[in-house]
Amino acid sequence: MNQVIKLVFIFCCAFLSVLQTRAQKSENNGKASPLYQNNPKLDWFRDAKLGLFMHWGPSSVKGTEISWSRQDHPFDHPGEGPFVPNDEYDNLYKSFNPLKFDADEWMKLAKKAGFRYVVFTTKHHDGFSNWHTKLRDYNIANTPFKRDICKELSDAAHKYGLKLGWYYSTRDWSHPDYLVGDNKKYNDFYEGQVRELLTNYGKVDIVWFDHVAGNWGDYTFQQLFDMMYSLQGKTLLVNDRGARFVKGAKDAPPSEELQKLVEGDFDTPEQKIGKFQTDQAWESCMTMTKCVDGGGWSYRPDGKTMPFKEVIQTLVQTVTGDGNLLLNVGPLPTGEFPADQIAILKKIGKWLLKNGESIYGTRGGPIANGEWGGMTFKGNKIYLHILKWPEDGSPLVLPTLDKKIVSSKGLNVKNPVVKQTSKGTEIDLHANKRDEIDSIIVLEINK
Repeated sequence: MNQVIKLVFIFCCAFLSVLQTRAQKSENNGKASPLYQNNPKLDWFRDAKLGLFMHWGPSSVKGTEISWSRQDHPFDHPGEGPFVPNDEYDNLYKSFNPLKFDADEWMKLAKKAGFRYVVFTTKHHDGFSNWHTKLRDYNIANTPFKRDICKELSDAAHKYGLKLGWYYSTRDWSHPDYLVGDNKKYNDFYEGQVRELLTNYGKVDIVWFDHVAGNWGDYTFQQLFDMMYSLQGKTLLVNDRGARFVKGAKDAPPSEELQKLVEGDFDTPEQKIGKFQTDQAWESCMTMTKCVDGGGWSYRPDGKTMPFKEVIQTLVQTVTGDGNLLLNVGPLPTGEFPADQIAILKKIGKWLLKNGESIYGTRGGPIANGEWGGMTFKGNKIYLHILKWPEDGSPLVLPTLDKKIVSSKGLNVKNPVVKQTSKGTEIDLHANKRDEIDSIIVLEINK
């Protein structure tokens, strides 16, 4: 471990002059403060840090992966079985009747658990719509449940002051017009659905697209974005997946302006913690349910729930890397969250009540995170999040800070010893005083 720390120190020192002049997207880009993105529309998002992702639909009735357990995935990779035959999967909605669904309870729990925004799957790749869309019969209105889930969730999110995001898959494996002919019918259909979602549910803060197949000429992306901004304003955030899998144009390549537009406002690493990156906002989307096939987005009784310690350390590694964590829950077919995940969500809320000042409203850095943990900062305070100490019992040595430390204290630990030496910043804490999840130490520095 000491060797790793020395290597990080050498690397950071060598890199400082470069960092002053150009942005680097690297988990080891040292002193990051000159590179922080300045985009006011993203301020609330970068302050929020923690969002709740929810994947839900008729597949929960069978307890198989949402969309990916359907036999056919037109114009996409086949995935891994076992699969549900198309006819069976596409008719699961006829028995989808989540009578215990209570949007108010979901959003109240999200608020209590410390989430600042929520993102819900309005439509996944299977094509089922969780709202009363007028553009296709394959939707919640034609289930035994009938109620508009998106309407109830949007009302509850607004009630509890949570920012609202709509996940919308531009793939649609059950739609008869998806990538058929010139694709105009499907393009008009999906733009029409996005219009409904941004018209009928009040303030929407995020549109979270999830890939689409085809060519640039199959879609009118400029028209789509113009429509979205006209309905919700330029403060609307859009992720980076609006055209991620689109291939070369049939006629002419897209303009640089269009390519930049569809790159969106933030990156979305999936099922992994993103790299230390301060010049572009990012959000890791990760499941609480872990499955051997890499899924676990929707209700999977065969999966295992991520332990609380791992959840917190995942949050810390994400935030110290200057990103957000979008943590996913897959509700039961009854409309309830799994009981073991409810318990963990409540523990997250309690942890954030005590330690939230080191998470919310901070930025990652000023030193890049690593195996040992990472840093966040706000004003003249730096928060050290130490997840792993040197195995030989020696102090943890980090790269030298630019400014003098005027005081130090523990946020959730007592009597840490912090020194600025020729070796760097040394942090020591008696083994029996360390927190088993995350030892948080607050440094006050000269302004």
